[in-house]
Amino acid sequence: KLEAKGIQPARSADKRALLRRATFDLTGLPPTPAEVQLFLADNSPDAFARVIDRLLQSPQYGIRWGRHWLDVARYADSNGLDENVAFGNAWRYRDYVIQSLNRDKPFNQFLTEQLAGDLLPSSGDVTLQHDRLAALGFLCIGPKVLAEPDKVKMEMDIIDEQIETMGRVFLGSTLGCARCHDHKFDPIATEDYYALAAIFKSTQTMDDFKTVAKWHEPLVATPEELRAKADYDRRLNDQKQALTNAVAEANRMVLTTAKTNALPPNPEKLYPTNTVAMIEGLRAELKKLEANAPELPTTMGVTEATNISKTLQVHLRGSHLNLGKAVPRGVPQVMQQHAASPRFSDHHSGRLELARWLTDSEHPLTARVMVNRIWRWHFGRGLVASTDNFGLLGERPSHPELLDWLARRFIADNWSLKSMHRLMMLSSTYQMEARADSSSHPEDPENRLISSFPLRRLEAEEVRDSLLAVAGTLDLTMGGKTIPLKNREFVFDHTSKDTTTYDSPRRAAYLPIVRNHLYDLFEQFDYPDPAVPSGDRNATTVAPQALLMMNSDLVAQAAASFATRLLKPSGKTDIQRLELAYLSAYGRLPTVKESERAARFLSAFEASASRKQSGTPAREEAWRVFCQGLLAANEFIYLN
Repeated sequence: KLEAKGIQPARSADKRALLRRATFDLTGLPPTPAEVQLFLADNSPDAFARVIDRLLQSPQYGIRWGRHWLDVARYADSNGLDENVAFGNAWRYRDYVIQSLNRDKPFNQFLTEQLAGDLLPSSGDVTLQHDRLAALGFLCIGPKVLAEPDKVKMEMDIIDEQIETMGRVFLGSTLGCARCHDHKFDPIATEDYYALAAIFKSTQTMDDFKTVAKWHEPLVATPEELRAKADYDRRLNDQKQALTNAVAEANRMVLTTAKTNALPPNPEKLYPTNTVAMIEGLRAELKKLEANAPELPTTMGVTEATNISKTLQVHLRGSHLNLGKAVPRGVPQVMQQHAASPRFSDHHSGRLELARWLTDSEHPLTARVMVNRIWRWHFGRGLVASTDNFGLLGERPSHPELLDWLARRFIADNWSLKSMHRLMMLSSTYQMEARADSSSHPEDPENRLISSFPLRRLEAEEVRDSLLAVAGTLDLTMGGKTIPLKNREFVFDHTSKDTTTYDSPRRAAYLPIVRNHLYDLFEQFDYPDPAVPSGDRNATTVAPQALLMMNSDLVAQAAASFATRLLKPSGKTDIQRLELAYLSAYGRLPTVKESERAARFLSAFEASASRKQSGTPAREEAWRVFCQGLLAANEFIYLN
C-alpha cells in the first residue's frame, strides 16, 4: 500500500533507539547501560533477534504483557460500584496471567482455562488444578452491585457483564447490546444473547445474593495445608472437649458437695481455687488456638450451578419480569458459518464447549482479534483500530489481508504469543525509525499505512517503573498479595477515605487497583477504567503530567536516589557520571553540547548552593537537581 501511494518507508532505526524500543515493548523497563553497550558491540546479523529472545525469556516479559491482558480482563483489587469491598484474592488471577505468558502458554489453552478451567481434567496434578481454578477469576472479577435488592436482576446483570466481557475480549463483539433487543448494527439477535446467557445461567458465580452478596471462591489449598487444617481442627475439638469435661467435672463436684440435683445460677463461684485456675487456663489456651486458626487459601472463580439450564427464556426488553420464548444454549448464528455450533452436554453448563468453539481453528474471529491486540500493543494502533469492536460501528481494517495472514500464522504456530512477537518485531516495519512529523505524507497523515514507526509515550506503569529502575530502587520480586486489605473488607471506611498506599518499590503491576479511586499517577497517564475491558489506551498530553514529573515526591525521591547512584563510585570522573546518567535515562550518550551544558550547570549550581549553606551537601544537591531535569524531560517518557 505504501508503494501504491508513492510513499517511501522510513529508514531503519539506529541500534540505540531500536534496543530501547524493544526493551520497553517486551519488559516495560529501560535497557541498562550494560545491555546498551553489549548490543552496540554485537555486529552479527542476528544481534537483534538475540535481543528479542533474551527479553522474551525475562520474567519481566510476563509482567509487561500480563498487564496488557489485565486491561482486557478488567482486572481490579476491589469491586467498585455500590459496595467497594476488597477482592482479597484477585491477585491469584493476576499471577496466573503473568505466569502463563512467561511460560508461553498457547492462547487457545489460555482462553479455555479462563472460561472453563474447573471442567478440564488435571490428572491428579494439584498445582495444575489450582492454576486452572485461579484462571476462572476472569469470569468473577467484574464489578457487581452487591446490595441489589432484586436478586434475580442481580444474577442477570452479572451474566450480562460476563457475556459482554467475553464478547469484547475474545470476539471483538458487543454482544451485550442484544440483551434488550436485536443488535441495532451487528447481526446478533436477542435469541443469540439468551442462548449464551443460558450457559452462564448454568454457572454459579455467587455463593449467595444476600446483602452484601458473596462471590464464589474455590479452595486452592495444598495437601499439606489441608493436613495442617485437619490437625488444627482436631486440636481445637480436643481443647473444647477438655474444657467441657473440666467444667462438667467441676459442676459434678458442686452438686456432690451441696447434695442437690440443681446447679446454682453461677456455679463457678463455688469451684475450688485450683479448679478455677485450671478452667481459666483451658479457656485461655482455647482463645489463643482460635485466634491462630489457619485460613485455607481460596481464589476468585466460578463453578457449575446446581441446576443446568438447557434453555433460557428471552427477557423481553431485558426484564426478567417479562419472559418470552425459551431458547436452547448456543452461540451467535452469524459466527457458525465456519465453526459449527457446539453440542452441549446435559450435565454441564456448556462453558467448556463454548471455549472449544471459540478456539476452533476455523473460527472467524478469535485468532484475528488476538493478533490485532498484539499488533496494537506493538505499534500503538491495531490493524483494526477499534480493538474491542470488530462490528459495523468499529473501524475497518487498514490491512485486512495482513490481518488474515497473521491469524492463520498464529494458529499454525500453536497459538504462541512469543512466536508472534518474534514475527512482528523482526519485520522491517517494526525496525523503522520514528518520524515525529507525518505531514510530509498528505496521502496518509495518520500514518495508518505505517511508513514510519509511531512515536510512543510510555504508559503509566512504564513511567513509574522506569523512575524506580533508573533510581536503582525497583524491587523485581514476583507475585503474591499486594492489596493491604482483608478479603471482602471495605475499601472506604465511615470517613469515605481510601487509605490504600502506593509506596511499594515493586513493579506497578503489583500496586493495588481500586475501582472508583485509582492511584493518582495512573489517572494522570491515561490508565483505563478497570470496570470494563480495555484493549486500547489513550495517550493524552495535558499540563498536570508535566507538573507531576517536575514536582511529585515520587520523581524527587527517584532523582535523589539516581544522584546517589552516580556519585557513589569514587573512581569515576564527572564526564563518566554524565555518560552513565544519559545511558541510564535515555539509552544513549550525551552530545558534546549536552555535556558542556551539564558541566556548566553543575558547577554553577554547586557554587550557588554553597553560598546558601543548605543542609544537603552542595555537590549532592546539584546532581539531584540535574537528575530530576533528566527525568522530567520528554525524552525520558517518549520512545522513538
